[in-house]
Amino acid sequence: MRRDIFQAIADPTRRAILGLLALQAMTPNALAEHFNSTRQAVSKHIKILTECEVVKQKQSGREIYYHFNPQKMKEIDIWLERFRQLWEDRFNQLDDVLKDL
Repeated sequence: MRRDIFQAIADPTRRAILGLLALQAMTPNALAEHFNSTRQAVSKHIKILTECEVVKQKQSGREIYYHFNPQKMKEIDIWLERFRQLWEDRFNQLDDVLKDL
């Protein structure tokens, strides 16, 4: 199943996992310690993040470490850029109205 980056960030737990992985690579067990859910539930979130390619896994001995892939987050930035420009234009229009008052 092909997933996109927006599915990755749609869930608050996945966003929290991304926040943790942005700081350092972690194992599934280390990630699970940060949540009040089962390791299996956290593993499902990690699977979705991996399918969305925002997280990459690397084997180190017997452990699997998950790493944040910041390049994949660029898709969100590109999508938001259209709205940023729209918001800036509207704020500039509002500034003009307020100056006239």
